[in-house]
Amino acid sequence: MRVDEAEITRREAGLRPGLSRAQMTMIGLGGAIGTGLFMGSGIAIGYAGPAVIISYAIAAFIAVCMVLSLSEMAVMHPAAGSFGAYAETYLTPWVGFLVRYTYWMAQIVAVGGEAVAAGVYMTYWFPGTPLWMWSTGFTVILTYVNSRSVHSFGSFEYWFAMIKVTAIVAFIILGASALLGIGQPAVGFHNLTGLPGGFMPNGLHGVWMGVIMGIFSFTGTELIAVTSGETPDPKKSIPAALRSMAVRLGLFYVLALTIVVSFVPWTETGAKLVEQSPFVKVFHHVGLQHAAGLMNFVVLSAALSGMNANIYLASRMLFSLGRGSFAPTVFGRLNKDGAPTPAIVASGLGIMAMAAISKLTPLAYNYLFGIATFGAIFTWIVIILSHLSFRRRHPPEELPVRMPFFPWMQLAGLALLIGILVTMGLDTDFWNISWIIGVPWLVLLSVSYVIWKRVRA
Repeated sequence: MRVDEAEITRREAGLRPGLSRAQMTMIGLGGAIGTGLFMGSGIAIGYAGPAVIISYAIAAFIAVCMVLSLSEMAVMHPAAGSFGAYAETYLTPWVGFLVRYTYWMAQIVAVGGEAVAAGVYMTYWFPGTPLWMWSTGFTVILTYVNSRSVHSFGSFEYWFAMIKVTAIVAFIILGASALLGIGQPAVGFHNLTGLPGGFMPNGLHGVWMGVIMGIFSFTGTELIAVTSGETPDPKKSIPAALRSMAVRLGLFYVLALTIVVSFVPWTETGAKLVEQSPFVKVFHHVGLQHAAGLMNFVVLSAALSGMNANIYLASRMLFSLGRGSFAPTVFGRLNKDGAPTPAIVASGLGIMAMAAISKLTPLAYNYLFGIATFGAIFTWIVIILSHLSFRRRHPPEELPVRMPFFPWMQLAGLALLIGILVTMGLDTDFWNISWIIGVPWLVLLSVSYVIWKRVRA
């Protein structure tokens, strides 16, 4: 049985509107620009070669389809549970239950990895210090920041994201100058087509596998919609923030990766150490001293930004579950600043547990990471399905914001996402772990939902 829209809005009331439009845009960028661009983009380049540019353009199109769908619903029904609440309203409570718990678990697993990464980056400057000290310390600090007012969270995330954006803009300007020969001999674009295999060395299959990596790079763009319950004027600020964020994100990734594969032969590019990052090579080429230390600072900021944003996301999902009585109702409580402290603390403890598992039992963590990979695609599919149902119940003239080319963009995005999910299941090298763990996870949640309903009855 579906739930009335107004009921969910009332149920999740109490969070205080303390985020500005500028903070929201930077929060969205910060959630999606992570260490993957600076350090992990080499995996996508290894799949697609220079054609990774096409891979990320396709991934950006899918992200735009999802973001525009989400913005229509967020403007009509601002709620902390966001896409989980919309799935409960426009699909079924069972799907809302599945997507919120899956997304919460995915964020906890992913942030546990970011906490370990932040500790590794600190040992660059402080070799010999215990990694767990940094990981635990950062988690405690950011959990405390989130437990204050939402404005405190927004301020921290704004400056974390600003560091990443500044680094990317500087990289694009300096890289383009080197490629075009502005003030120096031109590097040129020979690496795009002049290497063995040409522009698309691994064919369409390589491009498609690069799309999968692109999707995970863009995961986090849905963060802005979760802030809808804590924004003073969601009807204006959310669409504006989502549109500007989606455009900037696509440009940043596509332009940055174009420079990477033009500047560094794709056969040499990989997810390597900071000193071997293609970003470092470009900065070294233009004469920037201490490039490795600078990039270590940038990737540390990226890791901390990801932790900060995902603690926020995870806590709001748990808060929404608590308010809906899908989880202990204590998680739906707010402190005097309007922050869901019990949900924030529980999420912080979960992150520390995942960080410990990732270091003590890496194999177990890899299996848990399957939930994160499966959960990201599952969440985006649910968002688009919820929006298709949303449009059947709300004619266009009712909507303050309307996305273009409905429903063709949604259907195209949905088809691409389903294709990605199927490809992950068929892959025997790495991605099939998402099905091996993700499907049993959904079955376990479904059984839990049936038990919960019977207990409630």
